[in-house]
Amino acid sequence: MTDSQGARIAEALDRFRIELPSWGFADTGTRFGKFHQAGAAVTIDEKFRDAAEVNRVTGVCPTLALHVLWDFRDGKAGAASVLELARETGVSAGSINPNLFQDQIYKLGSLGNPDASVREAAVRHILDSVEIATMVGSRDVSLWFADGSNYPGTQNIRQRRAWFNEGLRRSHDALTGDQRLLVEYKPFEPAFYHTDIADWGMALEFARSAGTQAKVLVDTGHHYAAQNVEQIVAWLLDLGMLGGFHFNDRRYADDDLTLGSIDPYQVFRIFHEIAMYEWETGREADIAYMVDQSHNLKPKIEAMIQTVTTAQELVAKAAIVDHRRLAACQRNGELVDGENCLRDAFAADVRPAIAEWRASRGIPKNPLSAYRESGYRERIEAERGGRKSAGSSYA
Repeated sequence: MTDSQGARIAEALDRFRIELPSWGFADTGTRFGKFHQAGAAVTIDEKFRDAAEVNRVTGVCPTLALHVLWDFRDGKAGAASVLELARETGVSAGSINPNLFQDQIYKLGSLGNPDASVREAAVRHILDSVEIATMVGSRDVSLWFADGSNYPGTQNIRQRRAWFNEGLRRSHDALTGDQRLLVEYKPFEPAFYHTDIADWGMALEFARSAGTQAKVLVDTGHHYAAQNVEQIVAWLLDLGMLGGFHFNDRRYADDDLTLGSIDPYQVFRIFHEIAMYEWETGREADIAYMVDQSHNLKPKIEAMIQTVTTAQELVAKAAIVDHRRLAACQRNGELVDGENCLRDAFAADVRPAIAEWRASRGIPKNPLSAYRESGYRERIEAERGGRKSAGSSYA
């Protein structure tokens, strides 16, 4: 590792921040059931404290994504307690996530529901979420919809598109200051015939129609097998419409596996596209990096630490790609050398440079070991063991 590469890694890590999900610390599972963990968080207080522990040992997780129905059980009245927890833990409220799929009224959809009263209820929930975001100082309101249908002929697809446009415009109009509406997409599940926002193009059109403060959110698990996600990222960057990521990994579909556990090279290629864009334009991309994982089997805090440290390694690898050399290879049609610009960076062992960066910033060199040695897991398991978790979209 050269001094120049080490400096580039340090600069990239200084700028990199990744948001943790509150639901990732609670008991979650699959549609078939869940396996309870003694230390799983139940209350919003516990979620903030678990997130603070991850931030303590990694130094790059200053915000916690919150889910309105699961984390604001008293609605807007819960904003004050969130602000107090942020002051106590040093972890701020991150993106606000409305819940538009859990209530029984959403059986046929939310913004795309053929019942006008249900569509109005969905919009009101989003507007309440925007207000909550304002109260707790959150910039992003992140929207994912389960809307769609399971059988041909059961829904008017074009009409549902019009209803979505209307609801998203109303939601966008409620934003204040620099707030953003992030529109997520997913090709299938729970809808298996058609999904109202099935791909990045649909999300892009909805975001553009909603207004200038709406962007697209890319969930790395929400794609068909073998889809070129970094090409989507490159296009959205070029269009100025990439708002953020939900990071996870998947083997088959939306499996919510740990980031980089199946295909770390894909995540590296995504980070490379962003680094290449920034090198070419001289502008830092305004992107919200967020984790969206709920582990049924792995210890929850350890899985989050593993995720964050893996993300740091892949960001560091992307930072040492020789962009000047790569650009020359692309211009000259040097295919082997161009590919090797990526392969060589991906193969580099960046862990010593990251450990040095951590030590220089007062962060434990080995975050997972530091967590295990802290006794935090034993304390929370003793305090929380035997309770049942609540408040998740999973069984």
